[in-house]
Amino acid sequence: MSEAVQIIERDGKPEYAVVPIDTYERLVASAEKAEDIRTFDRAMVELERGEDEVVPEAVAQRLLAGDEHPMRVWREHRGLTQESLATAAGVGKSYISQLEAGSKSGSVDAMRRIAAILEVDIEDLLPVEP
Repeated sequence: MSEAVQIIERDGKPEYAVVPIDTYERLVASAEKAEDIRTFDRAMVELERGEDEVVPEAVAQRLLAGDEHPMRVWREHRGLTQESLATAAGVGKSYISQLEAGSKSGSVDAMRRIAAILEVDIEDLLPVEP
């Protein structure tokens, strides 16, 4: 950084540094890159500890397409049937079927149990609004 830097003092002490705009933009880009690296490193630690997971591309594509209820996508990804999910959540199979069909919204309590079984946040089970 050989560009001219202007130091502005107050009461004889440096208070501000004025730099050319291209220098400023490079500094901002470097800071953003450093933050991205820290975020990546934290994510890798969480993966190594089993605190997070990598979602397979096919699952992500199904979720993003919005053609299916997210509960169904996550249930199938976890290898569960409607019956096994219902039993684990303490609800009937028809309840799960109605949730996945979108004809029932589900109680908060039931959705919390289902989310815990599927190892997702409750928000991950909500359909995307068009």
